[in-house]
Amino acid sequence: MYGCGQDEGALFRAMAPRFGVMPTITEAAVSEANVHLASGNRCISVGHRTHVANSTLLALSRAGVTYVSTRSIGYNHIDVEYAGSVGICVENVAYSPDSVADYTLMLILMAVRNAGTVVRRADVHDYRLPEARGRELRDLTVGVVGTGRIGAAVIDRLRGFGCRVLANDSHPTTAARYVALDVLLRQSDVVTLHTPLNADTRHLLHRRRIELMKHGAFVVNTGRGSLLDTEALVAALERGRLGGVALDVLEGEEGVFYEDCGNRPLDNQLLLRLRALPNALVSPHIAYYTDHALSDTVEQSLINCLRFESRSRRG
Repeated sequence: MYGCGQDEGALFRAMAPRFGVMPTITEAAVSEANVHLASGNRCISVGHRTHVANSTLLALSRAGVTYVSTRSIGYNHIDVEYAGSVGICVENVAYSPDSVADYTLMLILMAVRNAGTVVRRADVHDYRLPEARGRELRDLTVGVVGTGRIGAAVIDRLRGFGCRVLANDSHPTTAARYVALDVLLRQSDVVTLHTPLNADTRHLLHRRRIELMKHGAFVVNTGRGSLLDTEALVAALERGRLGGVALDVLEGEEGVFYEDCGNRPLDNQLLLRLRALPNALVSPHIAYYTDHALSDTVEQSLINCLRFESRSRRG
């Protein structure tokens, strides 16, 4: 079990006996330097915070590893196709969608009520009312892009606010009204992204599509940073085209998010431009970060590895 924080490690140790296994646990992310820890094991688990290099995958294969369970929903930190070419199967985990769905609703509410500005002012004892009044969700249309487990959970929560909900997905799964993406962008006051990141969805919200959005609309992203063309998004914010953004993920977040960067200069210029805007709220990829989701992730990682072992024996 690579890349385990203390809380993850403690849960693995607590749960493993129930499954009849004894995991080897390290806080270090998997790399060529520590592949030897996996020797004699076919299955490993990795975190999502560090990119797994192809050279590391090759070294794992040579060490006898044939299965990688990533403790995440997304795969964009692993070259799954290359892993397959060296004989390694990669699978993800399913954890409580409520963690990200709850956080998404929080970001939507914070965005439409200018909460980021209010909190930042209060931090320096400026308690004046903001220049712009907030908006009520019941008066707005929210467009949900991607209605898998998380997107569907967001839609369930939105019903309680009485807002109009539009959805876009190639495989409709909810009772929401599904429309083409361009229609959703033209009609929505808030657009929230929950589709997986792949070659087809990279920069799904690009410059032309941002220009389709309502003047003053809000963008919320708790999916993956590269679903957005961040340069185009920041430019639209800077010229007042959009009402605001709330981002829990960001292009180029690697090496910044999950690090204390208070004592060193940041080289992510888009993040610096976002931080300078009063209507941009950025958090460091923590929507998933709940005790319930962690428990689900650890349990699913163990189940994944045992299921693979069972399939291997039958094969």
